Amino acid sequence: MICFNLSNRVLPPRKIFVMSVQTQQKLLSILAPSAEGLGVDTIRIGLGYTAVRLENGSTGLAWTPPPTAGCCTHLKCAGTMAGRPARELLDKLVDEHPLLRAVGLATANALLASRPQPHASIIDVLEPLAVTDRDHVAMVGYFGPLVQDLRKIGCRLDIIELNSNHPETLTPEAGRAALASCDVAILTGTSFVTGTIDELLVSLGNPRAAVLLGPSTPFCPELFAGTRLTQISGARVINGDGVLRVVSEAGGTPLLKPHVAFETILMK
Repeated sequence: MICFNLSNRVLPPRKIFVMSVQTQQKLLSILAPSAEGLGVDTIRIGLGYTAVRLENGSTGLAWTPPPTAGCCTHLKCAGTMAGRPARELLDKLVDEHPLLRAVGLATANALLASRPQPHASIIDVLEPLAVTDRDHVAMVGYFGPLVQDLRKIGCRLDIIELNSNHPETLTPEAGRAALASCDVAILTGTSFVTGTIDELLVSLGNPRAAVLLGPSTPFCPELFAGTRLTQISGARVINGDGVLRVVSEAGGTPLLKPHVAFETILMK
């Protein structure tokens, strides 16, 4: 079964869901050397996003999963994480707690923000996908602006969501067939937080184009070598102070736009 976390809704427990962190473990291994000797300056866990700023000023983002604690304390380590070694928080990429995985991913994205990305470009996400009215597009997660653009193109669009009230969306079970047969796939970067990125990548058939999308997406081309992805499109923080302020005040993607650069890396 595909168990995607595709929205900011509280998800019920699903006993048949088995989280996989192979891709997260690979990302951890890639970034571990660059984390050595670095400390964490600031952590903000907002309602929409989590942000981590390192001592060198680099800042990274990750989607904040909905609360499941059932009480007012969501992390027992709250108040102790800032000032810790970056490597320690990077290790949270593979933690069992989704909030700590968000902290780990934001740390990873902060480390990636300081790496040169000569092949990154600021282009429309849909441009490299070259969607036509003859294509079948499978979208994991409801990316509203892209939905509007794709509807205008006239392609067949299957939107896969969990616990959705949208009548035009598919359940994860029905979505497996869509991912296996689509011409173009649009996947959500929040799958790193939910532990479903491995399932998503394995479920892809042979799409002509596939993108991992959203501010949570790691700009790490070598991580996705050998997968069906043809591009990664995410957000590189260019104003850390602005991002921390927006995240702290429960802001989301629209309010982050002045403080980040939405970039795309085409996979070779």
